[in-house]
Amino acid sequence: MSELVVEGLHVRVGGQMVLNGVDLRVASGEVHAVMGPNGSGKSTLAYAIMGRPGYEAVSGTISLDGIDLVELSPCERAHAGLFSTLQYPTEVPGVGLETVLEEAVAAAGGDRTAVEAQVVAEAELVGFDLDLLYRSLNVDLSGGEMKRSEAVQLGVLRPRIAVLDELDSGLDVDALAAVSHRIEQATHQDNLGVLAITHFSRLLTVLHADVVHILIDGVIRETGGPDLAAQLEETGYDPWIDTRAESPVEIHSHLELSHLEPGGDPWL
Repeated sequence: MSELVVEGLHVRVGGQMVLNGVDLRVASGEVHAVMGPNGSGKSTLAYAIMGRPGYEAVSGTISLDGIDLVELSPCERAHAGLFSTLQYPTEVPGVGLETVLEEAVAAAGGDRTAVEAQVVAEAELVGFDLDLLYRSLNVDLSGGEMKRSEAVQLGVLRPRIAVLDELDSGLDVDALAAVSHRIEQATHQDNLGVLAITHFSRLLTVLHADVVHILIDGVIRETGGPDLAAQLEETGYDPWIDTRAESPVEIHSHLELSHLEPGGDPWL
């Protein structure tokens, strides 16, 4: 039984506070969805958990099975049992997916000779073209192919907790169903715990959430069951946004942070 625990987490990015006291717990076999409007801090939460440089945990704690992660590198956090998918996976010219996974498994003390068969099996489960296994990692892949590739990585590495940063971004209906189903399967077969960052409830039609959190202005405003996601489909975020007391300084910070990446909140 594993548990990711985030308590009182305040995170600063580029001199601006983005997370302002986040508390949540994700246990083995559970799926937690974090939903919120652009600029609310969703991706910042994912990056802070994984230890991305530039995302400073000013106060609060992040732990996995009692291990304090805040001072650990991303690599050390991965060895502790974390896994993360990215909105924009990095291209790695000259290095194939299978090679990456062999090295990752070997670094964790696993058997690299078993990886080839595992990669093929996982690729077939999510409909990832086997020819792409021998192409440079993420080079010239479509958004959907990249996300299927990440699902293959998750299936081979079998982490304790997976942080999914907008897994549904770039996926068509078929790809979303295949990838979501595989992750849902892992929660039952491998006792995987999942923290899914998403804008839309369509991800949750296959990857069924046990808990839904609404994150606005870097604070979880409400936590509930799957019905909370259904409510969002009907009302949007207005019931929570309209009741917040936001100062001009906070508004200015959101405007500043929205310029970190063109098109909205890939960094938030």
